Amino acid sequence: MADQLIEIFVNTKPYNEPKGKVTYTRLVEIAYPDFENFPNATYSIIYEHGQGNEQGTLSKGDSVEIVKGMSFRVKRTGES
Repeated sequence: MADQLIEIFVNTKPYNEPKGKVTYTRLVEIAYPDFENFPNATYSIIYEHGQGNEQGTLSKGDSVEIVKGMSFRVKRTGES
């Protein structure tokens, strides 16, 4: 049986991701497909409309359970 897909928004664009958790790295890949060209870049991720309408931030190595309509703002913040 195929994974159930859930619609989330990354930088206002809709994406379908498998039900479960989404990682910091996956969100960076979605928002910045060229991320490998910037090996020293850092990213900030803020999310809204999570479970129980929670809001928060994700740091490198983190993940969060996704729900339908959850939105993420992913920003390249510079070189570390």
